[in-house]
Parts: sequence; structure tokens; C-alpha cells
Amino acid sequence: MSLLLNILWLIFGGGLLIALEYAVVGLVLCLTIIGIPFGVQCFKIAGLALSPFGMEIGRPKEESVLGAVTGSLFNIVWCLVAGLWIFLSHVALAVALMLTIIGIPFAFQHLKLAVLALLPFGREIRPIPA
Repeated sequence: MSLLLNILWLIFGGGLLIALEYAVVGLVLCLTIIGIPFGVQCFKIAGLALSPFGMEIGRPKEESVLGAVTGSLFNIVWCLVAGLWIFLSHVALAVALMLTIIGIPFAFQHLKLAVLALLPFGREIRPIPA
């Protein structure tokens, strides 16, 4: 079922366009040394944007204190520079899709992407256990 939903997501939910946008931005960010961690996060979100059904966002099982502090600092920078605007665009798309009955599952996926777009550092994407 998730395969069918992922295919429909790519065509009708805007998944292909969003993944392409995240990938292009990730490539541009990786051209600078300072932007590499942010580019990696863009690639992570692009991967989820290609197939969000059957995936969940969570915290890693083991995380060091240094990694948590660094991730928090990067999340602050990310949120101030780009995360808030990306979050708002996903929420706007989700609201627009909620207006149609067919778009409701896609709206929930945009909300999942919005959470990751707001604070991507210190999060991992993993399959939902069956």
C-alpha cells in the first residue's frame, strides 16, 4: 500500500518537485565548507520527500552530549536562516491539500516533512515497524 501511495505522492502530492528542490539546495550548500552539514540535511529531507509513506522521524538510539549540543546549535542557525520558511511552505501545502478529501494523506506527509524541515539535526529517518 505504501508503494502505491509513494507513487501517487510523487505525481500528485508534489513529492518529486520538493525532492528536487531539496537536492539542488543541498548541492549548492555542499559547495562551501561551512554549508556541508546543512547540505547533508537537505539530502536527508530529499530522501524522505521521495518516499514518505512507511517512514517515520525519530531521535537516534544513541547520541553523544557533544553531538546533541552541536545539533542544537545547528538547528538554531538552520531555523533562523531557512527552516522556518520551509516549515511554513510545507504547512501551507498541507492546508491546501486538506481542503480536498483525496489530498488528506498527502497533507499529513507534508506535515511530517515540515517537522523535519524545522529542526533536522539530531533526527533520523527510519521505516515504521510492521
